[in-house]
Amino acid sequence: MRRITRKIGAPLAAALAVLSAAPPATAAPAAYFVMTDITREQFVVQLTDPAKIQHARDLVNGVTNERPHVVGRIAKQSAPYNARWSYHFRPETVDFFDVAIEVCDATIPYVEDHLDEAGGAFLPGLVYCPWTSRLVRELPAP
Repeated sequence: MRRITRKIGAPLAAALAVLSAAPPATAAPAAYFVMTDITREQFVVQLTDPAKIQHARDLVNGVTNERPHVVGRIAKQSAPYNARWSYHFRPETVDFFDVAIEVCDATIPYVEDHLDEAGGAFLPGLVYCPWTSRLVRELPAP
């Protein structure tokens, strides 16, 4: 198990370093995508980085299946485009992954139900990486 944790931990640690050091995205129009998970709940993700927007469009349109899952830091407040939930991904931190460690995995409703615990032992650093996440469609900008 330690070998698996080391193999998975290094790429995730690198991704988390990128997330924490990521400069603000250039001023490009935002794009919005619906993410779902094993619960079939829907969650809207805002993207502002042109390369990540293109990757998301490629996922939705079946052009790629690489790095299909969403990772990023959450903010403990609702966003106008995702008002159903009391949290949202901070757009400048969103990225995609193939495999991640368990500490950042949770379902959309579980995060909502345990939001007061997020940032401690649950979702340390507010990094959220739902393993069963996938983008299902793009939404028009609100």
